[in-house]
Amino acid sequence: MPVLIRYLLVLAIGQNIGWGTVGLLAVLGSTMAADLDLSPPVIFAGTSVFYVTMGLCAPLLGSAFVRFGARMLLAAGSFLSALGFIVLAASQGAIPYFLAWAILGLAGSASLSTASHIALNEALGARARNAIGLLMLASGLSGTIFWPTTAYLAGLTDWRMISLIFAALLLFAAALYALGLPRPQPVAAPPAKTIEVAAAPAQMTFYLVAAAIALNAFVTFGFSAILIELLKSLSVQPDLAAGLASSLGIIQVAARALDLLGGARWDGLSTALVAAPALVLSLILLLVFGATWAGVVSFIVVYGIGAGALAVARATMPLVFYDKAEYARALTRIALPLNLISAAAPPALIALLDGIGPQAVLIAALVCSGLALGVLVLLNQRRPAR
Repeated sequence: MPVLIRYLLVLAIGQNIGWGTVGLLAVLGSTMAADLDLSPPVIFAGTSVFYVTMGLCAPLLGSAFVRFGARMLLAAGSFLSALGFIVLAASQGAIPYFLAWAILGLAGSASLSTASHIALNEALGARARNAIGLLMLASGLSGTIFWPTTAYLAGLTDWRMISLIFAALLLFAAALYALGLPRPQPVAAPPAKTIEVAAAPAQMTFYLVAAAIALNAFVTFGFSAILIELLKSLSVQPDLAAGLASSLGIIQVAARALDLLGGARWDGLSTALVAAPALVLSLILLLVFGATWAGVVSFIVVYGIGAGALAVARATMPLVFYDKAEYARALTRIALPLNLISAAAPPALIALLDGIGPQAVLIAALVCSGLALGVLVLLNQRRPAR
Protein backbone atom coordinates (compact mmCIF):
# COMPACT_ATOMS: atom_id res chain seq x y z
CA MET A 1 0.00 0.00 0.00
CA PRO A 2 1.46 3.45 -0.92
CA VAL A 3 2.62 5.44 2.10
CA LEU A 4 0.21 8.34 1.49
CA ILE A 5 -2.83 6.06 1.23
CA ARG A 6 -1.73 4.19 4.34
CA TYR A 7 -1.36 7.41 6.34
CA LEU A 8 -4.69 8.83 5.13
CA LEU A 9 -6.61 5.61 5.81
CA VAL A 10 -5.23 5.13 9.33
CA LEU A 11 -5.55 8.81 10.28
CA ALA A 12 -9.06 9.16 8.82
CA ILE A 13 -10.33 6.18 10.83
CA GLY A 14 -8.56 7.30 14.00
CA GLN A 15 -9.63 10.95 13.74
CA ASN A 16 -13.27 10.07 13.06
CA ILE A 17 -13.23 7.87 16.17
CA GLY A 18 -11.46 10.54 18.23
CA TRP A 19 -13.72 13.46 17.28
CA GLY A 20 -16.87 11.37 17.01
CA THR A 21 -16.60 9.99 20.54
CA VAL A 22 -15.98 13.36 22.23
CA GLY A 23 -19.10 14.69 20.50
CA LEU A 24 -21.39 12.48 22.58
CA LEU A 25 -22.89 15.43 24.51
CA ALA A 26 -24.70 16.58 21.37
CA VAL A 27 -26.84 13.44 21.63
CA LEU A 28 -26.61 12.37 25.29
CA GLY A 29 -26.21 15.68 27.13
CA SER A 30 -29.75 15.95 28.49
CA THR A 31 -29.81 12.26 29.51
CA MET A 32 -26.50 12.62 31.32
CA ALA A 33 -27.70 15.78 33.08
CA ALA A 34 -30.75 13.99 34.45
CA ASP A 35 -28.78 10.92 35.56
CA LEU A 36 -25.99 12.91 37.24
CA ASP A 37 -28.44 15.44 38.74
CA LEU A 38 -26.58 18.32 37.10
CA SER A 39 -28.02 21.16 35.06
CA PRO A 40 -27.58 21.08 31.26
CA PRO A 41 -25.24 24.13 31.31
CA VAL A 42 -22.99 22.32 33.80
CA ILE A 43 -22.99 19.18 31.66
CA PHE A 44 -22.13 21.09 28.49
CA ALA A 45 -19.36 22.92 30.36
CA GLY A 46 -17.51 19.61 30.01
CA THR A 47 -16.78 20.63 26.42
CA SER A 48 -15.22 23.89 27.64
CA VAL A 49 -13.03 21.96 30.09
CA PHE A 50 -12.02 19.69 27.20
CA TYR A 51 -10.95 22.55 24.90
CA VAL A 52 -9.21 24.58 27.61
CA THR A 53 -7.23 21.56 28.81
CA MET A 54 -6.32 20.60 25.26
CA GLY A 55 -5.16 24.14 24.53
CA LEU A 56 -3.07 24.42 27.70
CA CYS A 57 -1.41 21.03 27.21
CA ALA A 58 -0.68 21.24 23.48
CA PRO A 59 2.34 23.62 23.70
CA LEU A 60 3.95 21.33 26.27
CA LEU A 61 4.03 18.52 23.71
CA GLY A 62 5.97 20.33 20.98
CA SER A 63 9.32 18.82 21.93
CA ALA A 64 7.74 15.40 22.46
CA PHE A 65 6.40 15.40 18.89
CA VAL A 66 9.87 16.24 17.58
CA ARG A 67 11.62 13.67 19.78
CA PHE A 68 9.23 10.72 19.63
CA GLY A 69 7.20 11.38 16.49
CA ALA A 70 3.45 11.78 16.01
CA ARG A 71 2.86 8.02 15.70
CA MET A 72 3.76 7.35 19.33
CA LEU A 73 1.80 10.32 20.68
CA LEU A 74 -1.28 9.49 18.60
CA ALA A 75 -1.31 5.99 20.08
CA ALA A 76 -0.65 7.18 23.65
CA GLY A 77 -3.28 9.92 23.37
CA SER A 78 -5.92 7.51 22.11
CA PHE A 79 -5.11 5.12 24.96
CA LEU A 80 -5.49 7.98 27.44
CA SER A 81 -8.80 8.96 25.81
CA ALA A 82 -10.06 5.44 26.50
CA LEU A 83 -9.16 5.95 30.16
CA GLY A 84 -11.06 9.25 30.12
CA PHE A 85 -14.22 7.53 28.90
CA ILE A 86 -13.86 4.85 31.59
CA VAL A 87 -13.70 7.62 34.22
CA LEU A 88 -16.72 9.27 32.57
CA ALA A 89 -18.69 6.02 32.68
CA ALA A 90 -17.94 5.66 36.39
CA SER A 91 -18.61 9.30 37.37
CA GLN A 92 -21.30 9.99 39.96
CA GLY A 93 -21.05 13.76 40.35
CA ALA A 94 -19.52 16.98 39.04
CA ILE A 95 -15.91 16.40 40.18
CA PRO A 96 -15.30 13.02 38.47
CA TYR A 97 -17.35 14.24 35.47
CA PHE A 98 -15.06 17.23 34.90
CA LEU A 99 -11.99 15.12 35.69
CA ALA A 100 -13.00 12.83 32.82
CA TRP A 101 -13.22 15.80 30.42
CA ALA A 102 -9.85 17.09 31.62
CA ILE A 103 -8.32 13.67 30.85
CA LEU A 104 -9.97 13.74 27.41
CA GLY A 105 -8.54 17.23 26.81
CA LEU A 106 -5.03 16.12 27.76
CA ALA A 107 -5.41 13.08 25.51
CA GLY A 108 -6.79 15.19 22.66
CA SER A 109 -3.70 17.42 22.67
CA ALA A 110 -1.71 14.31 21.68
CA SER A 111 -4.21 12.50 19.46
CA LEU A 112 -6.57 14.85 17.62
CA SER A 113 -6.20 17.25 14.68
CA THR A 114 -2.84 18.82 15.54
CA ALA A 115 -1.17 15.43 15.98
CA SER A 116 -2.60 14.08 12.72
CA HIS A 117 -1.35 17.10 10.77
CA ILE A 118 2.09 16.73 12.33
CA ALA A 119 2.10 13.05 11.29
CA LEU A 120 1.42 14.00 7.67
CA ASN A 121 4.11 16.68 7.78
CA GLU A 122 6.59 14.13 9.14
CA ALA A 123 5.85 11.86 6.21
CA LEU A 124 5.52 14.39 3.40
CA GLY A 125 7.16 17.66 4.45
CA ALA A 126 6.21 20.56 2.18
CA ARG A 127 3.96 18.22 0.18
CA ALA A 128 1.69 17.68 3.20
CA ARG A 129 -0.77 20.43 2.28
CA ASN A 130 -3.00 18.40 -0.02
CA ALA A 131 -2.85 15.38 2.28
CA ILE A 132 -4.04 17.55 5.19
CA GLY A 133 -6.90 18.81 3.03
CA LEU A 134 -7.90 15.24 2.16
CA LEU A 135 -7.75 14.22 5.81
CA MET A 136 -9.94 17.16 6.82
CA LEU A 137 -12.51 16.13 4.23
CA ALA A 138 -12.57 12.60 5.64
CA SER A 139 -12.51 13.54 9.33
CA GLY A 140 -15.35 16.00 8.74
CA LEU A 141 -17.63 12.96 8.67
CA SER A 142 -17.25 12.29 12.41
CA GLY A 143 -20.56 13.91 13.36
CA THR A 144 -22.34 12.35 10.39
CA ILE A 145 -21.19 8.90 11.51
CA PHE A 146 -21.26 9.16 15.29
CA TRP A 147 -24.37 11.25 16.04
CA PRO A 148 -26.83 8.77 14.52
CA THR A 149 -24.75 5.85 15.85
CA THR A 150 -24.85 7.30 19.36
CA ALA A 151 -28.59 7.91 19.07
CA TYR A 152 -29.09 4.29 17.97
CA LEU A 153 -27.01 2.98 20.88
CA ALA A 154 -28.99 5.21 23.27
CA GLY A 155 -32.09 3.23 22.30
CA LEU A 156 -30.35 -0.01 23.32
CA THR A 157 -28.41 0.89 26.46
CA ASP A 158 -27.50 3.77 28.81
CA TRP A 159 -24.87 6.48 28.40
CA ARG A 160 -22.44 4.76 30.76
CA MET A 161 -22.29 1.65 28.59
CA ILE A 162 -21.97 3.85 25.50
CA SER A 163 -18.96 5.53 27.15
CA LEU A 164 -17.38 2.11 27.66
CA ILE A 165 -18.07 1.20 24.02
CA PHE A 166 -16.34 4.43 23.01
CA ALA A 167 -13.41 3.50 25.27
CA ALA A 168 -13.07 0.22 23.39
CA LEU A 169 -13.14 2.06 20.05
CA LEU A 170 -10.37 4.36 21.24
CA LEU A 171 -8.24 1.38 22.27
CA PHE A 172 -8.72 0.11 18.73
CA ALA A 173 -7.62 3.54 17.41
CA ALA A 174 -4.51 3.40 19.64
CA ALA A 175 -3.58 -0.01 18.23
CA LEU A 176 -4.30 1.21 14.70
CA TYR A 177 -1.91 4.15 15.09
CA ALA A 178 0.81 2.02 16.68
CA LEU A 179 0.64 -0.77 14.11
CA GLY A 180 -0.70 0.99 11.03
CA LEU A 181 1.57 4.03 10.79
CA PRO A 182 5.17 3.50 9.69
CA ARG A 183 7.99 4.75 11.88
CA PRO A 184 8.94 8.24 10.66
CA GLN A 185 12.49 9.20 9.81
CA PRO A 186 14.03 11.37 12.54
CA VAL A 187 14.12 15.07 11.70
CA ALA A 188 17.29 16.98 12.41
CA ALA A 189 16.83 20.24 14.29
CA PRO A 190 18.15 23.42 12.63
CA PRO A 191 21.62 24.57 13.73
CA ALA A 192 21.63 26.64 16.92
CA LYS A 193 23.16 29.64 15.13
CA THR A 194 20.30 29.72 12.62
CA ILE A 195 17.73 29.74 15.40
CA GLU A 196 19.55 32.57 17.20
CA VAL A 197 19.85 34.78 14.12
CA ALA A 198 16.25 34.22 13.02
CA ALA A 199 14.69 34.31 16.50
CA ALA A 200 13.25 37.85 16.47
CA PRO A 201 11.56 37.83 13.03
CA ALA A 202 10.46 34.22 13.54
CA GLN A 203 8.73 35.17 16.80
CA MET A 204 6.85 38.00 15.13
CA THR A 205 5.81 35.69 12.29
CA PHE A 206 4.52 33.16 14.80
CA TYR A 207 2.48 35.81 16.63
CA LEU A 208 0.94 36.97 13.36
CA VAL A 209 0.09 33.41 12.28
CA ALA A 210 -1.45 32.67 15.69
CA ALA A 211 -3.39 35.96 15.70
CA ALA A 212 -4.85 35.40 12.23
CA ILE A 213 -5.92 31.85 13.09
CA ALA A 214 -7.36 32.81 16.50
CA LEU A 215 -9.33 35.83 15.25
CA ASN A 216 -10.98 33.87 12.45
CA ALA A 217 -11.55 30.88 14.76
CA PHE A 218 -13.45 33.11 17.20
CA VAL A 219 -15.99 33.72 14.45
CA THR A 220 -16.17 30.25 12.91
CA PHE A 221 -16.14 28.24 16.16
CA GLY A 222 -18.57 30.66 17.77
CA PHE A 223 -20.99 30.63 14.84
CA SER A 224 -20.91 26.84 14.65
CA ALA A 225 -22.49 26.82 18.12
CA ILE A 226 -24.91 29.76 17.89
CA LEU A 227 -25.86 30.01 14.22
CA ILE A 228 -29.37 28.60 14.60
CA GLU A 229 -30.10 30.95 17.52
CA LEU A 230 -28.61 33.87 15.58
CA LEU A 231 -30.85 33.24 12.58
CA LYS A 232 -33.90 32.80 14.83
CA SER A 233 -33.14 36.15 16.48
CA LEU A 234 -33.23 37.69 12.99
CA SER A 235 -36.84 36.42 12.65
CA VAL A 236 -35.98 33.38 10.54
CA GLN A 237 -38.44 30.56 11.25
CA PRO A 238 -36.95 27.86 13.52
CA ASP A 239 -37.30 25.02 10.99
CA LEU A 240 -35.80 27.13 8.25
CA ALA A 241 -32.96 28.27 10.54
CA ALA A 242 -32.11 24.67 11.35
CA GLY A 243 -32.22 23.70 7.67
CA LEU A 244 -29.99 26.60 6.61
CA ALA A 245 -27.50 25.84 9.39
CA SER A 246 -27.42 22.18 8.34
CA SER A 247 -26.70 23.13 4.73
CA LEU A 248 -23.66 25.04 5.93
CA GLY A 249 -21.74 21.80 6.48
CA ILE A 250 -22.19 20.75 2.85
CA ILE A 251 -21.01 24.15 1.60
CA GLN A 252 -17.96 24.04 3.87
CA VAL A 253 -17.00 20.56 2.67
CA ALA A 254 -17.41 21.74 -0.93
CA ALA A 255 -15.11 24.70 -0.20
CA ARG A 256 -12.49 22.34 1.25
CA ALA A 257 -12.74 20.20 -1.86
CA LEU A 258 -12.30 23.23 -4.15
CA ASP A 259 -9.22 24.28 -2.18
CA LEU A 260 -7.88 20.75 -2.50
CA LEU A 261 -8.22 20.90 -6.29
CA GLY A 262 -5.77 23.79 -6.28
CA GLY A 263 -3.00 21.30 -5.67
CA ALA A 264 0.41 22.94 -5.79
CA ARG A 265 -0.89 26.10 -7.50
CA TRP A 266 -1.39 27.92 -4.19
CA ASP A 267 -0.51 27.44 -0.54
CA GLY A 268 -2.32 27.78 2.78
CA LEU A 269 -1.64 31.51 3.08
CA SER A 270 -3.08 32.11 -0.40
CA THR A 271 -6.18 30.17 0.63
CA ALA A 272 -6.56 32.30 3.76
CA LEU A 273 -6.15 35.54 1.78
CA VAL A 274 -9.11 34.53 -0.41
CA ALA A 275 -11.25 32.99 2.33
CA ALA A 276 -10.89 35.81 4.90
CA PRO A 277 -12.48 38.47 2.65
CA ALA A 278 -15.34 36.03 1.98
CA LEU A 279 -15.96 35.86 5.73
CA VAL A 280 -15.99 39.66 5.96
CA LEU A 281 -18.32 39.96 2.96
CA SER A 282 -20.77 37.41 4.36
CA LEU A 283 -21.15 39.37 7.60
CA ILE A 284 -21.63 42.64 5.72
CA LEU A 285 -24.35 41.00 3.60
CA LEU A 286 -26.26 39.89 6.69
CA LEU A 287 -25.84 43.27 8.37
CA VAL A 288 -27.06 45.16 5.31
CA PHE A 289 -29.88 42.90 4.10
CA GLY A 290 -30.90 41.37 7.44
CA ALA A 291 -33.50 38.61 7.53
CA THR A 292 -34.53 38.89 3.90
CA TRP A 293 -34.39 35.66 1.93
CA ALA A 294 -31.63 37.02 -0.32
CA GLY A 295 -29.63 38.29 2.65
CA VAL A 296 -29.76 35.05 4.65
CA VAL A 297 -29.07 32.73 1.70
CA SER A 298 -26.21 34.94 0.46
CA PHE A 299 -24.74 34.94 3.95
CA ILE A 300 -24.94 31.14 4.27
CA VAL A 301 -23.30 30.53 0.89
CA VAL A 302 -20.50 33.11 1.18
CA TYR A 303 -19.85 32.38 4.86
CA GLY A 304 -19.79 28.62 4.22
CA ILE A 305 -17.20 29.01 1.46
CA GLY A 306 -15.02 31.26 3.60
CA ALA A 307 -15.29 29.19 6.78
CA GLY A 308 -14.69 25.90 4.94
CA ALA A 309 -11.56 27.18 3.23
CA LEU A 310 -10.26 28.77 6.45
CA ALA A 311 -10.58 25.41 8.21
CA VAL A 312 -7.99 24.03 5.78
CA ALA A 313 -5.85 27.18 5.96
CA ARG A 314 -5.58 26.88 9.77
CA ALA A 315 -3.65 23.64 9.33
CA THR A 316 -1.75 24.42 6.12
CA MET A 317 -0.77 28.08 6.56
CA PRO A 318 2.08 27.24 9.01
CA LEU A 319 3.62 25.06 6.27
CA VAL A 320 4.45 28.30 4.42
CA PHE A 321 6.71 29.46 7.25
CA TYR A 322 7.96 26.31 9.00
CA ASP A 323 9.92 23.27 7.85
CA LYS A 324 9.52 19.71 9.11
CA ALA A 325 11.67 20.34 12.18
CA GLU A 326 9.72 23.40 13.36
CA TYR A 327 6.18 22.66 12.13
CA ALA A 328 5.34 20.43 15.11
CA ARG A 329 6.48 23.04 17.63
CA ALA A 330 4.64 25.83 15.83
CA LEU A 331 1.40 23.88 15.50
CA THR A 332 1.36 22.83 19.16
CA ARG A 333 1.93 26.43 20.25
CA ILE A 334 -0.83 27.69 17.96
CA ALA A 335 -3.15 25.10 19.51
CA LEU A 336 -3.17 27.08 22.79
CA PRO A 337 -4.96 30.21 21.52
CA LEU A 338 -7.00 28.14 19.07
CA ASN A 339 -8.45 25.84 21.71
CA LEU A 340 -8.99 28.63 24.24
CA ILE A 341 -10.91 30.51 21.55
CA SER A 342 -12.90 27.35 20.81
CA ALA A 343 -13.96 27.25 24.45
CA ALA A 344 -14.62 30.98 24.87
CA ALA A 345 -16.30 31.97 21.59
CA PRO A 346 -19.71 30.25 21.96
CA PRO A 347 -20.51 31.60 25.46
CA ALA A 348 -19.18 35.05 24.55
CA LEU A 349 -21.29 35.30 21.39
CA ILE A 350 -24.42 33.86 23.00
CA ALA A 351 -24.02 36.41 25.82
CA LEU A 352 -23.89 39.20 23.23
CA LEU A 353 -26.89 37.73 21.44
CA ASP A 354 -29.00 37.47 24.60
CA GLY A 355 -27.77 40.70 26.17
CA ILE A 356 -27.70 43.14 23.23
CA GLY A 357 -28.97 41.41 20.11
CA PRO A 358 -27.92 39.93 16.75
CA GLN A 359 -26.45 43.18 15.43
CA ALA A 360 -23.88 43.17 18.26
CA VAL A 361 -22.86 39.60 17.37
CA LEU A 362 -22.44 40.48 13.70
CA ILE A 363 -20.44 43.64 14.44
CA ALA A 364 -18.13 41.77 16.86
CA ALA A 365 -17.61 39.03 14.26
CA LEU A 366 -16.97 41.63 11.55
CA VAL A 367 -14.32 43.38 13.69
CA CYS A 368 -12.53 40.06 14.35
CA SER A 369 -12.69 39.03 10.69
CA GLY A 370 -11.45 42.43 9.52
CA LEU A 371 -8.53 42.35 11.95
CA ALA A 372 -7.68 38.82 10.81
CA LEU A 373 -7.64 39.96 7.17
CA GLY A 374 -5.25 42.79 8.07
CA VAL A 375 -2.94 40.35 9.86
CA LEU A 376 -2.97 38.04 6.84
CA VAL A 377 -1.91 40.92 4.58
CA LEU A 378 1.03 41.57 6.92
CA LEU A 379 1.89 37.87 6.85
CA ASN A 380 1.90 37.88 3.06
CA GLN A 381 4.62 40.54 3.17
CA ARG A 382 6.70 38.21 5.33
CA ARG A 383 6.28 35.22 3.04
CA PRO A 384 9.66 33.46 2.70
CA ALA A 385 11.24 33.19 -0.74
CA ARG A 386 10.67 29.81 -2.36
